[in-house]
Amino acid sequence: MPLSALPELTLSHTAMSVLEAAEKAGRLHLAGSVEDLVALATPDASLGLGEIGPDGRYIVGYDVAERGFVAEAEVCQTRNGVAANYLESYMRRRDPDCMVVGDATHTDKPTFEARFGEPFGNLRQQTVEWLQEQPIAAFFFRTGLPDKPLNAVAIAPANAGFFALGLAMLQGIVPLEEIREEGANYHHGAVVYVAPPFRHTYFDGKQVVVHNRRFEDEVNLHELFSYNLYPGPSAKKGVYGMLLTLGERAEDPWTTAHCSTVEVVTPYENATTIMHEGASGGGKSEMLEQMHRESDGTLLLGHNLVTGDTRKLVLPRGCELRPVTDDMALCHPELEAAYASPGKLVLKDAESAWFIRVNHIDKYGIDPHLEKITVNPPGPLLFLNIDAKPDATALIWEHTMDAPDSPCPNPRVVMPRSYVPGVVDHPVTVDIRSFGVRCPPCTAERPTYGIMGLFHVLPASLAWLWRLVAPRGHGNPSIVDQGGMQSEGVGSFWPFATGRKVDQANILLEQIMETNETLFVLIPNQHVGCWQVGFAPQWIAREYLARRGAAPFRPGDLIPSRCPLLGYNKHTLMVEGQTIGTWFLDVSQQPEVGPEAYDKGAKILTDFFHEQLNQFLVDDLLPEGRKIIQACLDGAAVEDYEALTNC
Repeated sequence: MPLSALPELTLSHTAMSVLEAAEKAGRLHLAGSVEDLVALATPDASLGLGEIGPDGRYIVGYDVAERGFVAEAEVCQTRNGVAANYLESYMRRRDPDCMVVGDATHTDKPTFEARFGEPFGNLRQQTVEWLQEQPIAAFFFRTGLPDKPLNAVAIAPANAGFFALGLAMLQGIVPLEEIREEGANYHHGAVVYVAPPFRHTYFDGKQVVVHNRRFEDEVNLHELFSYNLYPGPSAKKGVYGMLLTLGERAEDPWTTAHCSTVEVVTPYENATTIMHEGASGGGKSEMLEQMHRESDGTLLLGHNLVTGDTRKLVLPRGCELRPVTDDMALCHPELEAAYASPGKLVLKDAESAWFIRVNHIDKYGIDPHLEKITVNPPGPLLFLNIDAKPDATALIWEHTMDAPDSPCPNPRVVMPRSYVPGVVDHPVTVDIRSFGVRCPPCTAERPTYGIMGLFHVLPASLAWLWRLVAPRGHGNPSIVDQGGMQSEGVGSFWPFATGRKVDQANILLEQIMETNETLFVLIPNQHVGCWQVGFAPQWIAREYLARRGAAPFRPGDLIPSRCPLLGYNKHTLMVEGQTIGTWFLDVSQQPEVGPEAYDKGAKILTDFFHEQLNQFLVDDLLPEGRKIIQACLDGAAVEDYEALTNC
């Protein structure tokens, strides 16, 4: 459908100028379906967007001043979708420093002018002028509540059809007939512009995404300029930032949680809803996965890095999993009003597809459920960083190599949620709210913050602090490694927010304290002390907590953890008649660690909390939040956090 078929469409002057220039030159590809963009991802020669090489791969690249043609990615059609591989290993994961703010509205984020020494307006104009000379792929999408959506338009160079495809799958695509029917009643509040060559001419090859919030003079438009073709910082997290901004500016502020959510149905037909938050790599997608079993059907609980011992668990039957969200969940007041149970949070999915990391699936048979869907899906998928062959079946365990013997740590598949068996489409009430942390090994010789047991139970006030700090943790596969312990902060979604930390902290505090009938737990992954455990802790915690339900623990069930920041822990754990000993629940009891190394690790963790929390002690912080943070800085015991939760 040509742009002229939408005669009453009113877009911002800038967006319309790009679309009109492309249509005038016969270079506008206005998409109304995912299928339109699948065809554009590897276009045939008649479209004049590039050539398919003799190996069947389409090269996505751009002419760059003083460098000539720079290839960005190779794309091919496969039997089960489209596969794109970036030619730089740096582009295969998100750069945590990619986001800047291009406007003068209040923000705690780095601004474009502060980082690059000039206002964004000049580059914005150059970007628009470049886009006006390009073949363009454009489509409309919506995000947010169905009855109160944030309408948006995406504008990208047409040869980057795979990027547009990823955005359309993740956020949904509005049919052009629907836009035409709305006519003059259609109003957009956001635009995504994609301009890859400026990564080289302005940003020294780095990923940069600029949020330009134009809320003055009744414009009310959120512009996002993506200067790279990895969808993580822009198509995924960039739109996430738009939702966070929308909630922050609302009359009754709300947030979009960074979490997966799953309804867990036990073999006894009891249902419990678990919401699992955490920084990138914190186990959100894994919470939706069935346990990865050994060849004998057992679950590997852990491998002792000092003694070489292993521990396994026999679970003849796991719980049924009904996925709700994978990464982004709308926590809107209207949902609570319609569905709420007293003292509990209500949420729904904020995405149309899921950006699933599959680095842990490195051979056939590890996750039969996901493997089955991706090998023979009901419709096309988008694979990133998968070593796929043209016209063959892309296999999620065949990862692109960053270097010889070094597979990319961030292979992905974009999976429409409608493909997922048993997916829940309605809002749900949260019973258990967990937080995941990637932990390094901790031993007596090398003490670290890897002192968390299999799971810990937290008072609501302490759960809020964990979300303010949100440690990124050990060996994160999703982002460019910065080394050491880092913070993603404020619910672990701070890297994507555009405003002030204190505003998001206040929204989160009110949400948590109003829903303190929820059970809050903390779950590590990768290591429990000296035991290498992968994601076994959250699978075991999920199975155990679902079986016992969301009822409070009885007096005496829990003991205060040696480190107060870890709340409470069980002494031993009984799962389907098998006892998990205290070594996995209290790391100080591990002979290879001991109390002294544990306490050194606790100090590392406590010092990190103090460093991160001090920045929230500003005038606009709610008084209740100030009391909780001050208690932590003063060395509060877990009983003090309980008192602050119940006051």
